[in-house]
Amino acid sequence: MESENKAVETAKNAADSAKNTAESAAKNVADAANNAGQNAKNALNNVVGDVIPSQPPVDPQSDVHVLKSRLEWGEPAFTILDVRDRMTYNEGHIMGSMSMPMDELVDRATPSLVKSRDIYVYGANDQETNQAAQALRSAGFEHVSALKGGLAAWKAVGGPTEGIVESMTPAGADDYNVVDRLKNHAETQNKDV
Repeated sequence: MESENKAVETAKNAADSAKNTAESAAKNVADAANNAGQNAKNALNNVVGDVIPSQPPVDPQSDVHVLKSRLEWGEPAFTILDVRDRMTYNEGHIMGSMSMPMDELVDRATPSLVKSRDIYVYGANDQETNQAAQALRSAGFEHVSALKGGLAAWKAVGGPTEGIVESMTPAGADDYNVVDRLKNHAETQNKDV
């Protein structure tokens, strides 16, 4: 009986030792996989960092050509805010812009936008645009740019628009012709502003 108890105890100790060894091995494999994943992520960030240069901070005021160029090149991580009233926004606005009327601008922007995001803002006139930009800066937004000329300047350079009135406006001569659009873009890039 005593030998049976020793055999059971030895078997139990061997099982516990095997279990601990298996758990330790599993933890080592998980740690190695985690480290390999982190190393791969770091390597990817280094490659991407060398390929995609970081954007310089936006100017306190921007020309519509700057914004149009960023859109055409597909640059990421910026937001366009229209601070006019909602009815005016619905009639027509810069394609992709978000409506945040002036009276609720800071209250809506604070929970929904990252403070370090590039933000282009425009209103009904340059005074409203500058007030909106200043309100956002005062709320802690770091990269806010007032879009000079607003929607009218945007339309003047052929920037894409959308809205009720805009959808009724016939297409311009170069809206469907990529070659003419590229020529116009090259000409506007060479203009002194």
